[in-house]
Amino acid sequence: MSWIPFKIGQPKKQIVSKTVERDFEREYEKLQKLEDQTKKLHKDMKKSTEADLAMSKAAVKISADLLSNPLCEQDQAFLESMTALDTAMKRMDAFNQEKVNQIQKTVIDPLKKYSGVFPSLNMAVKRREQALQDYKRLQSKVEKYEEKEKTGPVMVKLHQAKEELKPVKDDFEAKNKQLLDEMPKFYQSRIDYFQPSFEALIRAQGRGALYGGSSAAD
Repeated sequence: MSWIPFKIGQPKKQIVSKTVERDFEREYEKLQKLEDQTKKLHKDMKKSTEADLAMSKAAVKISADLLSNPLCEQDQAFLESMTALDTAMKRMDAFNQEKVNQIQKTVIDPLKKYSGVFPSLNMAVKRREQALQDYKRLQSKVEKYEEKEKTGPVMVKLHQAKEELKPVKDDFEAKNKQLLDEMPKFYQSRIDYFQPSFEALIRAQGRGALYGGSSAAD
């Protein structure tokens, strides 16, 4: 996400106050950071679950290899130990798969869905910026005619320019107001949106810790 204002001739009249523009830039910058953080978290969570699965699959492979070792045919005690290890590794792998599926549904998928909102937000900001440039261009045009000698043709052109300016001004103000209303609300909504996901993640990790402890005890 990046937003770089277009550089055009500025009208003499200040059409957007510095306070409003500052507020807009501040809110948009917060959402830019939120988008980057959401994408990074989504990527890191995917990597984490893939590593989890790879680890438990590798453990199952190792226990299976040990179970097929010729020593198992020669030593009953070793066979029993390797059979118990193999059973435990398969249980751990099954549990891990269940945990990863749960994290996928409760954390990774919601993160992906949340990230999908940002492209439409960026497009709305671009439309607002384009509307602002149109507003400035037409305001400059009106000012140009207002500075000319008040002849008949000039007054006609001034009237036409003002008529052209009005809907463009209204369009920008509507877009600006909507974004200034919605951006802070969207930013605040992240807490309610992600809280259930993170609570589910903590529960899943907690069950994993309990399982690990019970396996060690076994």
